Amino acid sequence: MPFHRFYCSPNLYTKEEKQAIAQAITKFYSKLPPFLVLVNFIDVDKDSFYVGGEPNDHYLRINVQHSANPVQGYVDILYCATISRPWVEAYEKVIEPFTKGKGIGWELQMTNDDPTFWNANGMHVPPFLSEDFMKWKELNRPVEWEHAVETKAGGLNSGET
Repeated sequence: MPFHRFYCSPNLYTKEEKQAIAQAITKFYSKLPPFLVLVNFIDVDKDSFYVGGEPNDHYLRINVQHSANPVQGYVDILYCATISRPWVEAYEKVIEPFTKGKGIGWELQMTNDDPTFWNANGMHVPPFLSEDFMKWKELNRPVEWEHAVETKAGGLNSGET
């Protein structure tokens, strides 16, 4: 969470540009532990990428899949992504040097998935900004929760499997 997929021709971006994109996106999610921000570049050959029925090697399709829910306290990060344009517009600014600045065509789609089905290393992710969440951020990796929390369903939730 979040998972960014860049579908593009194999030569659209250099290795250095790919790293710069991944770093810019990770910085955009500064409130998250960096290890939770995933960016994949998926090469699609020109004769397998069509726009308007014609092959195109200067087009980019970006799919961003979020696995958090504002109800669980991710308001600062994802609330705008679920109800308004400001989040999308801010994201577009981050990637602009690699899209508009590169003179290519592109489209972006963002989705928000149910966090009930989101685990990291077999553990449910701690509530946003909780002590355990901040420990994940500090260590930049998932670790067993130290503090169980009461869920809305009335049970206890922790990082234990």
